[in-house]
Amino acid sequence: MSKTISIDPITRIEGHAKITIHLAEDETVSEARLHITQFRGFEKFCEGRPFYEMPSLMARICGICPVSHLIASAKACDALLAVGIPDTAARLRRIMNLAQLLQSHALSFFHLSAPDLLLGWDSPPEKRNVFGLMNSHPDTARDGIRLRMFGQQIIEWLGGKRIHPAWVVPGGVSDPLTPERREDIRAILPEALSIIQRTLHWFKPALKNYTQEIGSFGSFPSLFMGLVTPSGELEHYDGLLRITAPDGKRVVSDFAPADYQEYIGEAVEDWSYLKFPYFKPQGYPGGLYRVGPLARLNNVQKCKTPRADTELQEFLSLPKEERFSSFHFHYARLIEILYAVERIRELLDDPDILNPHVRAFAEPNRTEGVGVSEAPRGTLIHHYRIDDDGLITWANLIIATGHNNLAMNRGITQAAKEYIRGPEIPEGMLNRVEAVIRTYDPCLSCSTHAAGQMPLEVSLIGPDGEVLQTVVRN
Repeated sequence: MSKTISIDPITRIEGHAKITIHLAEDETVSEARLHITQFRGFEKFCEGRPFYEMPSLMARICGICPVSHLIASAKACDALLAVGIPDTAARLRRIMNLAQLLQSHALSFFHLSAPDLLLGWDSPPEKRNVFGLMNSHPDTARDGIRLRMFGQQIIEWLGGKRIHPAWVVPGGVSDPLTPERREDIRAILPEALSIIQRTLHWFKPALKNYTQEIGSFGSFPSLFMGLVTPSGELEHYDGLLRITAPDGKRVVSDFAPADYQEYIGEAVEDWSYLKFPYFKPQGYPGGLYRVGPLARLNNVQKCKTPRADTELQEFLSLPKEERFSSFHFHYARLIEILYAVERIRELLDDPDILNPHVRAFAEPNRTEGVGVSEAPRGTLIHHYRIDDDGLITWANLIIATGHNNLAMNRGITQAAKEYIRGPEIPEGMLNRVEAVIRTYDPCLSCSTHAAGQMPLEVSLIGPDGEVLQTVVRN
């Protein structure tokens, strides 16, 4: 008979969830589960809406990464129009997408995870947060605030506002970039570059302090999936989907995002509203894969910007089994921030970036369209069908956090087995299990389309099914 520990809510994540940890008769951990307990249902309530409303409507799924949904949705609508958008529009979309990645990665690393890294896993919970970080490491806290501000400022300059901009539209973008705004963006990039370089400078030597966490925070071989360019470099906006095995070899040929259903299946469980995507050829639940910055860097050999390429090669020189650790999502985020700053500068320097032709106009020419881009947390898929009047008849969304669902559940089981012994739960041990989820930077209201507020609850259940202890955070 089993016992269960419940952690409710999980802290320092976007959204609300709980973890249950199941103990065997000898009070060792047998399994842990991540429960996403809310439902919102964007796929259903967008039915009947005109397709051209979808980008702005889908951006409302999330206040942290609205640009990601805006872009993936607009790309699905581009496919419905069956038009090629102007090259300048694609470049401008890329800039906004990279700005989104920059600000979201900064939020995850500095605000949500750095308190553990710099204050300690066992530090008092009331101090183990961004405010405690501001007191103990004010320069680091300021760097995180500045980096996030730079990304949000670029989004506002391009799209008119920082949250839920409507600037990305079917067929391109609504307004061209002005020379003044180009210079505004250029002017803030040097400071952003300096911040991310000094962050990498202190973070990389500190990795030696986290050997146990690297070995137990979701450290296992898995498939990795993400977009790549046709020549196989790092990509976030367009390209082909690549799935690689732990040995680095491709398990299938790189494929067009519109063909995702040939390779990705979706399962459901009665204890979570978050779907469980899996790699079809390996079945469910064996077809576990990971997406996001860790997957993207394990999938490529080049970023194609000079400083990021140098950092990528250093990352790839780590022992292969260490590169599999979900702890290194943190490391990968920092490298991607560096890449974003460099790549934005390259895009701004393109001689055609001020071209006023930024939108293609057309009527729907297809009844089905798929849009895929890389959100900060991983591959984001929007798939729509419309009727002859251009109204949505069906929609399917696979969110990055959903792709990682199997991996997150496996990761917390691994960490719970490493750190939890018996029915008593020291707070620091509990925090380590939560920290595994934070490595993925899950966006739960994105992935489950949650409404309202749900506390986090962790229950410890004994072998006879009795609840031995429940920890609740309201």
